[in-house]
Amino acid sequence: MTAPELLNEPVVAPVVPPGRRGIPGLRLFTMTAGLQRATLILGLALVAVFVLAAIFAPLIAPYGFAQSASDGVDFVRQQAPSADHWFGTSVRGEDVFSRVIWGARTALFVIVISLVLSLFIGVPLGLLSGYLGRWFDRVLVLFMDAMYAFPTLLLAIVVSIVVAGGRSTSLGGVLSAAVAITAVFVPQYFRVVRNATVSVKNEPYVDAARVTGASTARILFRHIFANVTQSLPVIVTLNGSEAILTLAGLGFLGFGIEPTQAAEWGYDLNKALSDVSNGIWWTGIFPGFAIVLVVLGMTLVGESLNEVLNPVLRTRRAVSAAPGDAITVAGVETAGAEVDPTKDSTAGKETS
Repeated sequence: MTAPELLNEPVVAPVVPPGRRGIPGLRLFTMTAGLQRATLILGLALVAVFVLAAIFAPLIAPYGFAQSASDGVDFVRQQAPSADHWFGTSVRGEDVFSRVIWGARTALFVIVISLVLSLFIGVPLGLLSGYLGRWFDRVLVLFMDAMYAFPTLLLAIVVSIVVAGGRSTSLGGVLSAAVAITAVFVPQYFRVVRNATVSVKNEPYVDAARVTGASTARILFRHIFANVTQSLPVIVTLNGSEAILTLAGLGFLGFGIEPTQAAEWGYDLNKALSDVSNGIWWTGIFPGFAIVLVVLGMTLVGESLNEVLNPVLRTRRAVSAAPGDAITVAGVETAGAEVDPTKDSTAGKETS
């Protein structure tokens, strides 16, 4: 399931019995079982490796991302994997392993910046649009729908060109890529929060806050916010994988970050195209494999969280559980019971 498919999915936080609140992440983990827990562990492990590689890139990578010589000796160009260069060297003589590790740092920066910007823009706009309504809601919905209708990669390319202005410095390249991806994600967060706000703004607790004279800002961020953002953790996780693919697409098409400013997996894949026909596989396999693993890890985490937080999926699992099996509902394990068809479930008497 992708982030756009979650726009109409009812997702709420699991109910935790009073007095039994613990670490939120640990609580969610204990609500998984079997294959679902295995996929969650695998996804978390892949994401953890990606984050650690990005944070400790200067310590892990033996060379710089644009370094093509050491001790005054140039690296052999397009050298196969060896003890000196574990992933071989590229056509420019750069160490592929170092490029892959430094590329993780670039990807992490872009993901964090784009997701933070998307949340800070999309969530408040969704709250205001859903709560205020009228012409303000119509204008924002029309604008966001127009952005959402744009092809994702095309919109990212246009924004990247406008923001970068033909210049791609180290910081500017990362920011332009992040802003380009933000333009893709903002409509998603806006639609999710706006639809949820419309459904809860007339609830009794909101009316009570309004009657007591609470300001609009207090009602939005104190009373409504916590009740309309339960699905955001799932969407953020899935959007992280989408950000990796969008960044790689920008780099592959030549609208990403310059190779002398930062390492980027999409750009490396583009330069590896000409190597394939010559039997040089390592310049493209390793950057591509890194993209696959990171996207797989984030997708597995997002899918696992969706199955835990989504009440519809929890209900389906409970209904499909075999009689006599233990069923976990809202974090509380209950024993399944055999259903006697001769018993009347409402009156508790035998039917004739």
